[in-house]
Amino acid sequence: MPGDKIFVDTNILVYGHDVDSGSKHHTARRILMDLWQEKKGVLSTQVLQEFYVTMTRKVIHLLPPKTVRDILRDYIRWPVERIEPDTIMTASRIEESYQISFWDALIVAAASQAAASKILTEDLKTGQIIEGILLENPFI
Repeated sequence: MPGDKIFVDTNILVYGHDVDSGSKHHTARRILMDLWQEKKGVLSTQVLQEFYVTMTRKVIHLLPPKTVRDILRDYIRWPVERIEPDTIMTASRIEESYQISFWDALIVAAASQAAASKILTEDLKTGQIIEGILLENPFI
């Protein structure tokens, strides 16, 4: 549907900027470019934090912190959901109800807060619907 928001999990963002991630890099890059063009992408403060740590400390070819900050400056032009106390409480309920990790539940809670129709992630079961949001792994 036109106007539907799509929440992007950290792994999609990382693959889109990690040239060592092979075919996932190309897939994620295309997805991110499409989301920029369609203006449908949504992130959360959690995703931005995880992206910074991953790109500066965990990938094979680390990026300098300034480079990652420059990338983040671009992405904060997207709608960014803040993790607030209410978000944490919602995530706790989602974790318990759906038996998923708290961190994944926090992604779902932020996506729900943003009224996203879909979450792009490889961390949750593709095709599952949680809190009315479709989970999709774009790499399978």
